[in-house]
Amino acid sequence: MAGELPGSSLLEPGVMVPASAALAAEEDPASRQEGLFQDADPCSDHSCHTEPDATEQTLVPEGKIIFPQIIQTNELLFYERFRAYQDYILADCKASEVKEFTISFLEKALEPSGWWAVWHTNVFEVLVEVTNVDFSALKAVVRLAEPCIYESKLSTFTLANVKELLDLKEFQLPLQELWVVSDGSHESHQMALAIEHVRFFYKNIWRSWDEEEEDEYDYFVRCVEPRLRLYYDILEDRVPSGLIVDYHNLLSQCEESYRKFLNLRSSLSDCHSDSEQENISMVEGLNLYSEIEQLKQKLKLIENPLLRYVFGYQKNSNIQAKGPRENSQKVTHVVSSTMKTGLLRSLFRDRFSEEPCKEETEIQFHSDLLSAVNACHEGDTVIICPGHYVVHGTCSIADSIELEGYGLPDDIVIEKKGKGDTFVDCTGMDVKISSIKFIQHDSVEGILIIHHGKTTLENCVLQCETTGVTVRTSAELFMKNSDVYGAKGAGIEIYPGSKCTLTDNEIHHCKEGILIKDFLDEHYDIPKISMINNIIHNNEGYGVVLVKPTIFCDLQENAQDETAGNTTQKNREAGATEGLDLEEMLQCVANKMELSSTADFSEQAKGNCEIINELLATSMQKGRMKKRLSELGIIQADDNIMSQEMFIEIMGNQFKWNGKGSFGTFLY
Repeated sequence: MAGELPGSSLLEPGVMVPASAALAAEEDPASRQEGLFQDADPCSDHSCHTEPDATEQTLVPEGKIIFPQIIQTNELLFYERFRAYQDYILADCKASEVKEFTISFLEKALEPSGWWAVWHTNVFEVLVEVTNVDFSALKAVVRLAEPCIYESKLSTFTLANVKELLDLKEFQLPLQELWVVSDGSHESHQMALAIEHVRFFYKNIWRSWDEEEEDEYDYFVRCVEPRLRLYYDILEDRVPSGLIVDYHNLLSQCEESYRKFLNLRSSLSDCHSDSEQENISMVEGLNLYSEIEQLKQKLKLIENPLLRYVFGYQKNSNIQAKGPRENSQKVTHVVSSTMKTGLLRSLFRDRFSEEPCKEETEIQFHSDLLSAVNACHEGDTVIICPGHYVVHGTCSIADSIELEGYGLPDDIVIEKKGKGDTFVDCTGMDVKISSIKFIQHDSVEGILIIHHGKTTLENCVLQCETTGVTVRTSAELFMKNSDVYGAKGAGIEIYPGSKCTLTDNEIHHCKEGILIKDFLDEHYDIPKISMINNIIHNNEGYGVVLVKPTIFCDLQENAQDETAGNTTQKNREAGATEGLDLEEMLQCVANKMELSSTADFSEQAKGNCEIINELLATSMQKGRMKKRLSELGIIQADDNIMSQEMFIEIMGNQFKWNGKGSFGTFLY
């Protein structure tokens, strides 16, 4: 057997231990869960480099049926599977060569006959003996073991039914449905590993449309590695639950559309007439192809860990606003772990000094933040006294309330512990948060997400772990005098159709400083962004990065090829029609920028102008590309896209020591 597969996290009993097939199925990944990405050990971690212990496990039978012990292969770690696919199975093969490489691998790893396995299905399990292996079909020729050992989950499905099914299959079973029985030898372990890797690949990695994509030698890097990482990221709760649901739905839609596309293409290939029905079918095929390409694009974004947060997902919060109280009374909620007389006197002096014409204020006291926020109605105020508060759930703000710290941000610390999708969730129409320090732990999503409505963040500190502040479509953020740092994603994520005003903030030590998303969907408007006097420094990537689809550039190149010598003239005409003169707008913004005598002025001006130039150019390009797409019949044009002029105010920002520069564009 050539080579030895890494990570033998399998059972290696010295003696054959009887075990129940039903219990073995519970331990087995394929039978334990049918859902996608749920068949591996939840304790696996692709960041862990500890070899699993090859210890013996005794499986006690629950019923009367006694099966020989199968080799467990459900505890493989990320790097074990990664190395197997990279070094032993796929290497640098093309997508069209995957089956050929898999066959070659199995020919070296499997004995052609003389080994036992459990044929496992959703209904029954039966012990079989392998008499031959058809490597080209990835199937094994089997016969029922003697004595026959069989167990069914349905009383109506008998052994006679199993024999009949085997006969219909001509005694050939897919290797993926076989679980190798241990005979105590090293070879049986290697065979179990080999089949497990093939089974895992075709269940979780391979897509039916892979062969029709780019047939280059980077299939492993382009498809296998990202999908494998996503598998383990989901197991480790590193992906938001909503994004997982979206991925499942996108995958199902893509598979269904691809099936329809194949059927339609097959019917067209069998038809040789130029009938009207055939023309309609061709148009339908083009529409299906366009739909499939868009679905695949979104799947790739989620599969790639570097692009996952670029895509995000449209989460519909289920939090319902309570609205005002029936008596229109507004309540002030005071949060303090301990209340001392000195603090109480200061609080009443500063916040509750009665004015002659002012109504009396109702005050409620709370020991933790979540209980105070959950008790709020529209118009309430939450005052948080100095202290360190730990929350174990999501702080969901659905009403228009004020959340303010009584003191300096470093004295009012709210720390999240425990796993969950979000830390602070804002859906209120007018939410105000001030003078608080938030510390994020274990949140899969960002530290603050604004789904809709306006959120004002002033004089706050946000110590992030994943993403920083996310401004969703139709939401608005006004952030002033705040500090954002530590995000593994972007410090600020700005979605299409949102509004974001950033003034006098510091964004630093994040993966990216500010990430602006630009999607190719007709219902997305251009975001409106203002950046004034911010300091963006020491980020791993860019200070500001604009993310947009590659299809813009591809279509632009195609359009240029088609128009050849008329490209320049048409672009000038389009620019005049759209009423956007980039140089004039840049000059207008440049005139607004204050002159500075400092040595950093040239760097600041360069960073600000780079951002303005790219955003305005993208605005014009997006309008042209949508028109081009409409002409091709790919997507409905948005006639209002250019009439909704994007106003951007960018001045006085400082960009320092960002790894890739002040501004960049990322194509996906």
